[in-house]
Amino acid sequence: MVPKQFLLLAGMPVVMHSLQAFHRAFPRISLVLALPRNQFGLWTELCDLHNFTIPCTLVAGGDTRFHSVQQALTAVEHDGLTAVHDGARPLVSLTLIRSVFTLAEIHGNCVPVIPVNESIREVREGRSTPVDRNCLRTVQTPQVFKVQQLKEAYRQTFREQFTDDATVVESLGATIFLAAGEPVNIKITHPHDLAMAEIILEKAAR
Repeated sequence: MVPKQFLLLAGMPVVMHSLQAFHRAFPRISLVLALPRNQFGLWTELCDLHNFTIPCTLVAGGDTRFHSVQQALTAVEHDGLTAVHDGARPLVSLTLIRSVFTLAEIHGNCVPVIPVNESIREVREGRSTPVDRNCLRTVQTPQVFKVQQLKEAYRQTFREQFTDDATVVESLGATIFLAAGEPVNIKITHPHDLAMAEIILEKAAR
């Protein structure tokens, strides 16, 4: 089974679209890619096959997202801002990337979110109750933080409630600044997500 980050989207692996977007937004950015060590050889082959030459440091990912970010941070050697992005969000725009960095410079961190448009119900012990969707947001990436703040947060022991970088940083008492994300910044999780991404890219190319 092909890992979702290597599925082809418009003729190129999904994760390459993500890396390309950051390189276009900031040509001098240092990119770090966390992959299972047994995929390093496949990554090299895919780079050769698709003539992908954007510089990227590979690190061995962990068993969870938390541990993969923890490993990736060992390759970050500067003291400025750093972003963590899901490799399976290939449609992130240059505008969003630049915006979250700018806002993180002002507020100390920045996490993009979008409103929840559908009705929501909470299910507990066989009973459901409505939830006010106006108070809810769907969280996206890239999430941008000060390097030292993020490294300090990831020195913690993993906990189940650490579902993204914001929850890890927030656990140390930091306030998370939320900014407008983008509806098209979808995460490739299911086959229909990939089909939707293809349609979005086709329309953007017209």
